[in-house]
Amino acid sequence: MEHIPVMPGTAQEGDVAIHVGSRERFEILFAVLLGLFLSALDQTIVGPVLPRIVTDLNGASLYTWVVTAYLLTSTVTIPIYGKLSDLYGRRPLLMAGIVLFLAGSALSGLSQTMNELIAFRAIQGLGAGALFPISLAVIGDLFSPAERGKYQGLFGAVFGVAFLVGPFLGGFLTDNISWHWVFYVNVPIGIVSLYFIWHLLPTVRREGSRFDLDLPGVVTLTLAIVPILIALTIAENGDWTAPGVLGGFVVGVVFLVAFVVAEMRAEDPVIPLGLFRNRTFTVSSIATFLATFGFATAIIFLPLWFQVVQNATSTASGYDLFPFLLGLIVSSIVSGQYVSRTGHYRWLLVASMALLAVGLGLFTGLRADTPTTTMWLWMIVAGVGVGPMMAVFTLIVQNAVSLDLLGTATSDLTLMRQIGTSFGLTIAFTLFENNLTWSLLRAQIVRAGAPAAYVPPTAPPSFNIGQELTSVGGTSATQFLDRIPAALQPAFLDGFHQAFSIALANAMWVGVGAAIIAAASAILLHELPLQETTAQQHAAVPAVARAGARD
Repeated sequence: MEHIPVMPGTAQEGDVAIHVGSRERFEILFAVLLGLFLSALDQTIVGPVLPRIVTDLNGASLYTWVVTAYLLTSTVTIPIYGKLSDLYGRRPLLMAGIVLFLAGSALSGLSQTMNELIAFRAIQGLGAGALFPISLAVIGDLFSPAERGKYQGLFGAVFGVAFLVGPFLGGFLTDNISWHWVFYVNVPIGIVSLYFIWHLLPTVRREGSRFDLDLPGVVTLTLAIVPILIALTIAENGDWTAPGVLGGFVVGVVFLVAFVVAEMRAEDPVIPLGLFRNRTFTVSSIATFLATFGFATAIIFLPLWFQVVQNATSTASGYDLFPFLLGLIVSSIVSGQYVSRTGHYRWLLVASMALLAVGLGLFTGLRADTPTTTMWLWMIVAGVGVGPMMAVFTLIVQNAVSLDLLGTATSDLTLMRQIGTSFGLTIAFTLFENNLTWSLLRAQIVRAGAPAAYVPPTAPPSFNIGQELTSVGGTSATQFLDRIPAALQPAFLDGFHQAFSIALANAMWVGVGAAIIAAASAILLHELPLQETTAQQHAAVPAVARAGARD
């Protein structure tokens, strides 16, 4: 296996960090995409069958922690993997991430209790933190900036394929074999990816690098991110004033300040603050953070609408997203090709964020009787708006920093995407629950034809429609109808579906507002030429200073 030392910032004009033959380059690309597919598939295959898993393990009270444990460890490790991959090469870090992910997958499949599943999902997350940012960084190593757009658009396609395959595969394995195989299926895919990466991907590392991890930065960053993510998990119940929520945010902000102080003093910081002097990096991070609000809201709420209002199964509701994913896949690939050929991206990103706002704005008119064909059109518009975000922001950030900071910048952008998803979902869930009130439900039930005398002006005791809707093992529609005379159940059900649709539609305003601000921020981008600076220019400027100098 070839080892290639690289002096910091010694890229030639239009050069790349990894020099291999054309065939080997595309074999490496295949292996990296396969590793990324692991992470994407896990998110789409587990979600639809998670209620079944939790029911079998008798762990309804710990339901959200199965997701939160994975999210915590994967988010915290993203910037650490990115920094270490810049110092010691992509190959060992990517392989370590895949091995950890496979170990967590196998152990999750062996879980017999909820506590075991939560712990093993945390191990999975430790590996998953490497898959996405390092995979994107490998593309940056393999291809020059002018070429990257052609291939980074494939990452959006990988996620689209995973969203199509995951629900079907998860449902099939759960129904015909066992839910344990939802986790085991990762193992053969990961082994194939490991084989190609081990045999083909060279280890490119900075000359003279040593194990000198910024421990104060890592510790304070972890202590900042973890309480904030836990607070967001608690806040999904709709109570932002709960002690756990407020305390988590306070602790997180305190350690975030400590992290900034630690990075200012660090000799080789895990997140170089000089990156934020780079306009392209800063604007892309802000826009990505905001744009993922709308993306996450659509991915989570639309399948829920199909399940509750149209009575679709978990598997079928995943396929109902196909128009959204089609728009995402096509626009991701096309936008990458466009940027590579023309070198222009600012107004493309502004237009895509604006189109995302339009698509999500259309969903604010969602009602129980919205035609399926209309839903398809809305999803295509929103999907086309999301696609360029998946491909182009990574491309232009990698183009705006030197090669020795490529992994760090890529992972930091991924971190913003991950945290943006968490914030967006929490705010959207809060808005959804605040809108799904008894007064709205009562008004829609009466409008559907039920006599007002049969619908009490206040909710029955211990009845929380939002909590009953999201409870494991049933929907609030079923539980609610059990309390209604049979002759009036159709009107009550129609009213429930309408109230649910209105509450969900109002939650989409979170994504609309965020997408509009993202579009406005993208206007501030400067279009840099898609090429590397010369070795002489790189050598004359310190690494951290270069991070803010490309603009």
